[in-house]
Amino acid sequence: MVEKEKPEDPSKGPNPSTSPKLPSPVVPAETEKEAGSDMARANTSSSVNPSWFTPKRLLFIFCIINLINYVDRGAIASNGVNGSRKTCSESGACSGGSGIQGEFNLTNFEDGVISSAFMVGLLVASPIFASSANSFNPFRLIGVGLTVWTFAVTLCGFSHNFWTIAVGRMLVGVGEASFISLAAPFIDDNAPVARRTVWLGAFYMCIPTGIAVGYVYGGWIGQYSWRWAFWVEAILMLPFVILGFVMKPLQLKGFSPAGSKGASRAVEDGSEGKEEVADKSSKPSCSSGVRVFGRNMKALCLEKVYVVNVLGYIAYNFVIGAYSYWGPKAGYNIYHMSNADYMFGGVTAVCGILGSLIGGFVLDRMTATLSNAFKLLSVATLCGAAFCFAAFCFKSLYLFLAMFAIGELLVFATQAPVNFVCLHCVKPSLRPLSMAMSTVSIHIFGDVPSSPLVGLLQDKINNWRRTALILTSILFVAAGIWFIGIFIHSVDRFNEDNEDPVAVVNKANSTPLLDQRTVETA
Repeated sequence: MVEKEKPEDPSKGPNPSTSPKLPSPVVPAETEKEAGSDMARANTSSSVNPSWFTPKRLLFIFCIINLINYVDRGAIASNGVNGSRKTCSESGACSGGSGIQGEFNLTNFEDGVISSAFMVGLLVASPIFASSANSFNPFRLIGVGLTVWTFAVTLCGFSHNFWTIAVGRMLVGVGEASFISLAAPFIDDNAPVARRTVWLGAFYMCIPTGIAVGYVYGGWIGQYSWRWAFWVEAILMLPFVILGFVMKPLQLKGFSPAGSKGASRAVEDGSEGKEEVADKSSKPSCSSGVRVFGRNMKALCLEKVYVVNVLGYIAYNFVIGAYSYWGPKAGYNIYHMSNADYMFGGVTAVCGILGSLIGGFVLDRMTATLSNAFKLLSVATLCGAAFCFAAFCFKSLYLFLAMFAIGELLVFATQAPVNFVCLHCVKPSLRPLSMAMSTVSIHIFGDVPSSPLVGLLQDKINNWRRTALILTSILFVAAGIWFIGIFIHSVDRFNEDNEDPVAVVNKANSTPLLDQRTVETA
């Protein structure tokens, strides 16, 4: 049939029976092919010329960056870096303080503000970085954030009073904002489907592990100078800053490459499947960006599963944030631990690693669904709260450590499930904003107020044991909120991004994006 059509004489004009059909098979087919090509590039980093990253390398590098971030948080809370205030006896004899609190003569409230100051930058910058993923490559945005973070911790080392270190900590939050918003979606895209929650658990285990290592690191380096704690962190992060700019960037599922037609449409209407016309060279205006942000925020607020998950996460993080900052000091005062930094650091490190991995493993074995995630969240938090509460009731140091270790193991088992819910209850293009607003919420209503409020409570009652028991009881509230989530109708929306059939991927048969290197060459 093809050979008979080739010698057709063009001078005879178009065949009436066939001419109306020409535009239909040619133009839409090319358009579909181009759209499919855009989506393939967006979802696979580059099949023909793949990035240096493999899924395991990506996970490893992101875990190291996350670890350094939280080492910083643990270090500033350690007795070695944070130190203690100057004290005077009734006879008038005064002893010099140590660390940041001693050098700047801070009250417990001011000390708590230092702990929470970086949250201000985090809260402001997180939504900005998440929204910018529509217009700029998300991988490069991580590089920008890490650059700001490295500069900020260096500034902290050079601070000379309360206000300079407070500003430095705010900038640390700005730098961390891009990473916490964008790293988890990258991991979720590239993890093997059967082990997706375990990979998230491995990433989030760096939170308790980093804090724990920070306790030990801060206690050790504080013997020399608390300022070196920040300078060494900047040196450790510098290679990853360079990597963020020199390596071939990756793309996120749900986003077209910046500058493509898909990206233009995504910016305009928050999706890639709608046929709005946008000039390829045009850039989204500020007003359109605000409208898209408002529309996406409304979508998040109307998602009941997301709201319940974040509310439980807020109550949970209120406790964990205060634990991470006041834990060593409370342990020192209640149980007279001469090496509280090392004790808390060791227990938190072991329980954080095991708990986070076990939580991810159990959810994968249960079948990773949103309902099962809420079941695991509520049960693990309830049991963990009971053990931690009981631990502070014992006067024996050894009984306290045993009970508290079991409690922390259970509490940290929530890290993978809670973030799994944040990533899978929304469509892929909303994941960066979902993670950003989750982080903003748990900090602004969780550990931002918890550190100064616990410090204020301790200043009033002057009893660390009672303060710890009051704080721990809030974990029961978190368990109750997550229990409600079990009964809410939920749908995993990982593959839901838009009605564009090209973008639909069968979750059961999908492979990690970085492994799809032969798609275009096959």
